Amino acid sequence: DVKLVESGGGVVQPGGSLKLSCVASGFAFSLYSMSWVRQAPGKGFEWVSSLNAGGDSANYAGSVAGRFTISRDNAKSTLYLQLNNLKAEDTGMYYCRFNSATGQGTLVTVSS
Repeated sequence: DVKLVESGGGVVQPGGSLKLSCVASGFAFSLYSMSWVRQAPGKGFEWVSSLNAGGDSANYAGSVAGRFTISRDNAKSTLYLQLNNLKAEDTGMYYCRFNSATGQGTLVTVSS
């Protein structure tokens, strides 16, 4: 079975940084594109970023481009999301996604 375990969230002040991780298992991680999505309190899911299998082609939502960086370590079956210059509107649950599967998410709270 596909299993995705996110971690790395926390409470950070505006302008701060966090690095999220997602450890994947149950499928051939290195062969597939992966994505990060998020859900702000009381809102629907928002796509954040995607990365191809080889890790050399990434796409970002306009709201995070230039601040977030997606990467992966295929040897460790791990997907990352570096969050820089965080804003209050970045607050929410962050999930990695493979096809329709997500993990339990990790909470990012940006607050002064």
